[in-house]
Amino acid sequence: MTGSVSPSNSRVRPTRSRGLAKTLPGVLISIFFLWYTFKGISFAQMRSLHVVRPVWLAGVVAFTVGSCTLRCVRWTRMMRSTRARFGVCARVLMTSLAANNILPLRIGDIMRVFTYAGDLGASPSVILSTVILEKLLDIFVLVLLFVSFMGPGVAPHSRQLAETLLAISSVGLLVLLVGARALEAVSRRLFARLPQSPKLAKVESWLLLALGCIREIGVTGSLLLLMQSVVIWGCEGMIFVSAARAIGLVTDRIGPWQAVSVANLSYLIPSSPGAIGTFEWAVKTSLVSHGAQTAPSALFGLALHAWLLISVTGAGGVIFLIHRARIHNHKPLLDEIETLPTELPLDTQLPRVD
Repeated sequence: MTGSVSPSNSRVRPTRSRGLAKTLPGVLISIFFLWYTFKGISFAQMRSLHVVRPVWLAGVVAFTVGSCTLRCVRWTRMMRSTRARFGVCARVLMTSLAANNILPLRIGDIMRVFTYAGDLGASPSVILSTVILEKLLDIFVLVLLFVSFMGPGVAPHSRQLAETLLAISSVGLLVLLVGARALEAVSRRLFARLPQSPKLAKVESWLLLALGCIREIGVTGSLLLLMQSVVIWGCEGMIFVSAARAIGLVTDRIGPWQAVSVANLSYLIPSSPGAIGTFEWAVKTSLVSHGAQTAPSALFGLALHAWLLISVTGAGGVIFLIHRARIHNHKPLLDEIETLPTELPLDTQLPRVD
């Protein structure tokens, strides 16, 4: 009948409208940062950007591949309690990274927790605990890089913010990696004293499974994860160094290293998917503070960001499409996203305290 709307469509449309309303402020923030970063830069200056040392492009490609591969290895290590294979973990992680670059509200991480729990043979709470640990490790190394390469011209409030983030991430890592066993026992005693209810049982199940997953990693495994994180961000830094050498960008030796830390911390600023605008602004600001010229720094940030988005999103997208074709999944991706749960389901299998 003309004008009729199915119940499923009537439910999906308002949901997508609310999603659009939530993403619009981020898009406006990205537009502002792009305007602020590139104002005063002429078209002639844009055309002047070109490769002067092509051999360094091989470094950009090699270190990009190395960074992505090591991220997959690290997450497989985090998922060791689930016995998930490297191939499955790599596929899920790359798909998640690609989705984060093109979809709002960190949908990629949400899909990793819910959509692919069955593929990984893990509960959503266990996967979520590894995602949190992954973010803490990355923030810790990034802030450590930022503090290590801060120049004398850094504003006092930026220095104070960096030191605060370093302290928070350090405490968070210590609590998760060293105190997981003690926290399990404390959590069990705490929930035993509280009134029994389905919601509290769900919270207890999620918390204990998450702590059990972290405990399985162990102290030695935690140190290995930290070392892997340092190597990962070393590869990311070398992407910046290689790209700067490729276009002949004039800056001091630590400029690209501060740029990689500030650019990736800019993902914490609410913006459009992929941190468009904030990334370019962060790169330009960092390089200019280390002696680079304004226009080349801004264009360098734009070109490098385009490479990172295209390479990571392209690789994750191809992996995603190949897997969907292999399992004969023809359901539209947006429809799958609409069916994601709004909260963690109840996990009934609790870890044992040794």
